[in-house]
Amino acid sequence: MAKSKGNPFPRLFVNVTLIVVCLLWLIPTLGLFVSSFRPRDEIMSSGWWSVLPHRVWVTTEQFTPDPSIDRAGVMTFEGATGTFEQLRQGIESPDGKRVVWIGNRRAGTVQVQEKQWSGMPATTLQNYHDVLAGKNVTIQGNAEEAARKGEDMSDAFINSMAVTFPAVVIPILMAAFAAYGFAWMRFPGRKLVFALMVALLVVPLQIALVPVLTDYVHLRLNGTYMSVWLAHTGFGLPLAVFLLYNYISTLPREIMEAAIVDGASHFKIFWRLVLPLSTPALASFAIFQFLWVWNDYLVALIFIGNVPGVQVLTMRLADMVGSRGSDWHLLTAGGFVSMLLPLIVFFSLQRYFVRGLTAGSVK
Repeated sequence: MAKSKGNPFPRLFVNVTLIVVCLLWLIPTLGLFVSSFRPRDEIMSSGWWSVLPHRVWVTTEQFTPDPSIDRAGVMTFEGATGTFEQLRQGIESPDGKRVVWIGNRRAGTVQVQEKQWSGMPATTLQNYHDVLAGKNVTIQGNAEEAARKGEDMSDAFINSMAVTFPAVVIPILMAAFAAYGFAWMRFPGRKLVFALMVALLVVPLQIALVPVLTDYVHLRLNGTYMSVWLAHTGFGLPLAVFLLYNYISTLPREIMEAAIVDGASHFKIFWRLVLPLSTPALASFAIFQFLWVWNDYLVALIFIGNVPGVQVLTMRLADMVGSRGSDWHLLTAGGFVSMLLPLIVFFSLQRYFVRGLTAGSVK
């Protein structure tokens, strides 16, 4: 008896939904990437999708109408017939051409246009030069004048890396030690402490900004990178401990027992066995933490301040939106620069992502 096939509709629905979601994420990103390479004039005159192959009207002939033609009545040019107002809008002739009246009624000209495929779009790297360098020094007489052409985001990029990398590494190490202790070490109050740690997941960072800032002022940490590192470490630890505990607790007990029999200490077991085996979970949390810290604006603004020398990328982009709201060639280039490193981090670690998140979900 032939086995009946299952209903393919659920799988088809899931696949179509995933494709739509991916397109909704990919299309704006593609538009940002394409616009970042386009010259300023083209960005202001047409959308980014105009770089795709398409047919456009190209003027093949232009002439001045005979003065004897009645411009108040119906006129005929190249097979297209219409009034002055209709010609101003453009009239297509039966052979596929378009006739357009340019200028005023008395001294205007007539253009004959044909549809042709667009050529290679104009591209430039000047946008990225202006965003990353952004300064041009010129010599005028005996005076040296610095003329700012862009935004010089290179220092903001370095500041973001100085904030983000320690804010990722510190909580990962601390959470890994704590997760190992909760999973494989027995001590009084272990379950209670772990429950309190997990309960801190519901505490938002925003409600603690004012009291934490007050403590930082007393400790003279305000305005330093250390303040941001501590804030992101403190509020990232609950999720990190929970995520790593779920993974470390599923490691084979036989490996731990064999290491103990061989005389290994807890530190040696953690450093030589647990950390290498927990790479998927570490990579999963590293992706989350990196994206949160790199894209953070509020914490950096409160604890570091909006001083040009210590601004991170999110602050610099916000300033660009305020001061250069019409300079889309700089905004798109700056936006893609800010996305570049998170994309590299995600695609470098994405093979561990699902494995690290789903660890411990199924016994």
